[in-house]
Amino acid sequence: MDFIDLKTQYRRLKPSVDARIHKVLEHGQYVMGPEVVELEKKLAEYVDAKHCIGVASGTDALLIALMALDIGPGDEVITVPFTFFATAEMIALIGARPVFVEIDRRTYNMDPAKLEAAITPRTKAIMPVSLYGQCADIDAINAIACKHELPVIEDAAQSFGATYKGKRSGGLTAIGATSFFPSKPLGCYGDGGALFTNDDRLATVMREIRVHGQDRRYHHPRLGLTGRLDSIQAAVLLSKLEVFDEEVAARRRLGERYAQLIEAKFGAAPHAKVRAPEVEPFNTCVFAQYTVEVEQREVVETRMKTLGVPTAVHYPLALHMQPVFKHLGYKEGDFRVSEEAARRVISLPMHPYLTDEQQKQVVEALAEATA
Repeated sequence: MDFIDLKTQYRRLKPSVDARIHKVLEHGQYVMGPEVVELEKKLAEYVDAKHCIGVASGTDALLIALMALDIGPGDEVITVPFTFFATAEMIALIGARPVFVEIDRRTYNMDPAKLEAAITPRTKAIMPVSLYGQCADIDAINAIACKHELPVIEDAAQSFGATYKGKRSGGLTAIGATSFFPSKPLGCYGDGGALFTNDDRLATVMREIRVHGQDRRYHHPRLGLTGRLDSIQAAVLLSKLEVFDEEVAARRRLGERYAQLIEAKFGAAPHAKVRAPEVEPFNTCVFAQYTVEVEQREVVETRMKTLGVPTAVHYPLALHMQPVFKHLGYKEGDFRVSEEAARRVISLPMHPYLTDEQQKQVVEALAEATA
């Protein structure tokens, strides 16, 4: 069993993928070719954003967003301690200070009730994460940000295709940043990412930053980086967009079925031995990962592997406990919800081509591993 099955998806899309890649090989515009322009247009329409800027990775998307907002040394950016490292890494990389806010116990996303207390005169942006495929409570976060005149960057690396109160992830804040890493709900065959905004000025700045800060050839009004999206990756994404709505629907169905199987086997939350993820009633989730909580995770991992079921841990150490962030002055116990989640979470196989029988096998193995 594959943790994420990209081979079945490729076999389904092979004629389209191969034809689009071959077209790139024929015209030879390997970087920022016509496929990138076409993809940006389609993604902007999908998200209902005025602008889409294709970039080289989800990490570059976060970096470019921060640079476009002129964030740098002496500034603070608020985010969460329970997320992939890149979220806080990019804040620190440009010289700003990551300031952490605790997560909601049910969704693993930023707890808006804890946000305002973290804002200081040095705060220059708020970066909530839409973790595991479900959007954070963006309205509540935007309201606080608006009160303090702060921009919000949604780290939507795991939630492309998800909705929040009927609106799509990526188009909910001043800037949305997503990833097209192969394992994402919409993934290419390498690294890739995108930025979304309705702000004309920010769009112009972000487009300049992704090509070394130039506004025309060899003329650089600002610093930038090599943040361009390859044409072949755009071609792959265009092919995958043809079936993306079907795959999102399959992810939702599989997520609901996992929840049903887990409740039938282990009982209902909050007292069940295995805690299934919760999706807010105003959200739809694309389940970039299907992540549950267990006791004695290392034992469960080992037993699941023996039973032929792969698992992964997203993420085993909260960011405020990472050695590189020791200088920030946080300590164990500062974010107990995040720390507890980091000790207990384990992700199960999840992709749109998972069969009902495979889901049963996964849950049966989970029951045996936790017995």
